[in-house]
Amino acid sequence: MKLPRVVLVLMGMMLLLAGRSSAQDVKTDYDRNANFTQYKTYSWGQVQTQDPLMVNRIKSAVNGALAAKGFTEVSSGGDLTLVAMETTKNQQTLDTFYNGFGGGWRWGGFGDATTTTENYKVGTLVVDLFDTNTKQLVWRGSASDTLSNKSEKNIDNLDKGVEKMIKKFPPEPKK
Repeated sequence: MKLPRVVLVLMGMMLLLAGRSSAQDVKTDYDRNANFTQYKTYSWGQVQTQDPLMVNRIKSAVNGALAAKGFTEVSSGGDLTLVAMETTKNQQTLDTFYNGFGGGWRWGGFGDATTTTENYKVGTLVVDLFDTNTKQLVWRGSASDTLSNKSEKNIDNLDKGVEKMIKKFPPEPKK
């Protein structure tokens, strides 16, 4: 009898942790006709954000990820021009819990439902890379995640999101 109880407790803990964890939603897209082997340097264009402190944090995260890939930042006239935009959106989740008791035969059982509302913010970072000569968008990455009340956690999530975004950059050449 103890084994099933332990299994139920473990399953309950797993569900609780799964419900509390937030997974970053990272997406990338690129121009299939662009020749990414020609790009070695980049320079920054505009970084749009409602929080001025985020400008340097975004640049630092992207600069670190691109430097790890062998790209060099130049003050102007790079092969690529980077533009970044950060947005924040309010979200809401409704959870309804049903608790009932009594048998299900003949007259049925009794129960009620409780609904709770959770408000939270989701931050999204979009990074666009433009070919400086043609002014054409050649690559776009985005990362979204639930924002925390702790700035250290948000900075850590920013770094992880950018790292995931840039992981497969530049795209593999066409074969």
